[in-house]
Amino acid sequence: MVTARWNGTVVAESDDTIIVEGNHYFPRDSIVAEHFAETSRQSVCPWKGTASYFDLVVDGETNQGAAWYYPNPRPAASDVEDRVAFWRGVVVG
Repeated sequence: MVTARWNGTVVAESDDTIIVEGNHYFPRDSIVAEHFAETSRQSVCPWKGTASYFDLVVDGETNQGAAWYYPNPRPAASDVEDRVAFWRGVVVG
């Protein structure tokens, strides 16, 4: 079982993650939705496509853009569609 924690709180947990470029991508249904807030932030990866971001909110603190996902990945990255990955201090393991 792989967990993602921020501020000591589990924000995602799954035994079905996919590792791409060293990042665990969690199934969308494994995240604890109450800790995720949509943002308008986006970035582009040359081979995965356009990423969208979530802010994480735990105990009144916000970690801006700490989770990302590819809603419409390019064909080479189709395995990460509907999956969420983390950075910015989120501990995954």
